[in-house]
Amino acid sequence: MESLTLRRVYVWELPVRLYHWVNALCVVVLSVTGYMIGKPLSLPVSGEASFSYFFGWVRFIHFVAAFVFFFNFLGRIYWGFVGNQFARWNNFLPLTPKLLARQWAEFLQVLKVDIFQAQVKPLESIGHNAMAGWTYFATFLAFVFQSVTGFGLYAAMSTSWLPGLFRWIVPLMGGDFAVRQWHHMAMWFFVIFSMVHTYLVFYHDYVEGRGVISSMAGGWKFVERRENVK
Repeated sequence: MESLTLRRVYVWELPVRLYHWVNALCVVVLSVTGYMIGKPLSLPVSGEASFSYFFGWVRFIHFVAAFVFFFNFLGRIYWGFVGNQFARWNNFLPLTPKLLARQWAEFLQVLKVDIFQAQVKPLESIGHNAMAGWTYFATFLAFVFQSVTGFGLYAAMSTSWLPGLFRWIVPLMGGDFAVRQWHHMAMWFFVIFSMVHTYLVFYHDYVEGRGVISSMAGGWKFVERRENVK
C-alpha cells in the first residue's frame, strides 16, 4: 500500500518574493498612469488648470514607479546568479542541450494540462515549469524594452545621467511619436500577462494544492512524498 504525505520545501527566497510584489505594484501603477498619460482624462475644473496640477502628479507617480521598477528589476537580474536553484537563470533559459530537451518535453506536458486540458494529472514541478520559465523570460525582455523606451522618452525632459544613457533610443526608433506608440503597446502585454498569470496561479493552487499562492508570501510549497507501507 502506498502512503501519501506532504513535505514543505522552501522555494522562493525573500529577495524573490520582494521582487515579485514590488514588481506587481509597479506594473499596476505604471499601467494605470501610463494609460492616463496616453489618453488624458477630461476633468471639469473652474479654475486655472495649472493650479490643480493633476496631470503633473500623474506623470510624477509614473516616473517614480518607473525608477523603482527599473532598480527592482536590476536586483532580480543579480539574484538570478546568486539565488537558490529555483531563482537561477537555468529555470528561464535552456543553457545546455540536455536542459533544452527536458524543458521542451515539460513545455508540451504543460500545454496538455493548462491549455488543452487533455491531461488530468497535474505536472509535478516545484519551482517554475518550463512554460512558466520561458514566459517569465519573455516578460524580462519586455521589462528591458519598457525601461529602455521609457527612459529614452524621459531623457528629453531630464538632466539626470541615467535617462541620458538612453537618449539615443528616440532617434533610433524613428522619433518621439513612434517610441511612445511602441511603449504604449507594450503596456498591453503586461495587462494581458497579468490576467493570464493570475488565472493560472489560482488554477494551479486549486488543482495541485501545493500552496502556490501562499508560497509567494512565505516562500514554502508543499510537495508529495510517496512511501510504501507494508
